[in-house]
Amino acid sequence: MNRLELKASIAVEETGAITGTAWPFGSPDRVGDVIEKGAFASARPPVPMLFGHDPNDPVGAWTDLVEEADGFKVKGRLLVDDVARAREVRALVQAGAVSGLSIGFTARKAAPRRGGGRTISALDLVEVSLVSIPMHPGARVTGAKSAAAAIALAEAINRAASALRSL
Repeated sequence: MNRLELKASIAVEETGAITGTAWPFGSPDRVGDVIEKGAFASARPPVPMLFGHDPNDPVGAWTDLVEEADGFKVKGRLLVDDVARAREVRALVQAGAVSGLSIGFTARKAAPRRGGGRTISALDLVEVSLVSIPMHPGARVTGAKSAAAAIALAEAINRAASALRSL
């Protein structure tokens, strides 16, 4: 019988756009599990974005799922315009109270590792959650830009361009 497993990096913009590393390759998680590159091959968006693996607490959707050399990367959007809980979660991420990602999956192919844990080479991804303490210490939010910072940068560039034109 397959069982749902939970594993888990993050950043969020004012608009709700969020990026992170859902699973870093090359190192075990807190229980010794290693997920190999290629294990996420069957993952297809959209994937539910939950808070704390609670299936009754969806806060958005992951729309871009990519295996890179260093890990399984995700991009998605918190539904901040439509879901009050998503606005709360965005605030928690921006404050640093929630900075981890954790994956929920069913292992399809796994082998025991010497010393404990497993090497997982194939899995079915069920969800990716925002969490305060991820199972994998390297699973973190990586992009949480704020719209205010982008606007301030654009204004600074416009001021600099205007100053250069007046020279």
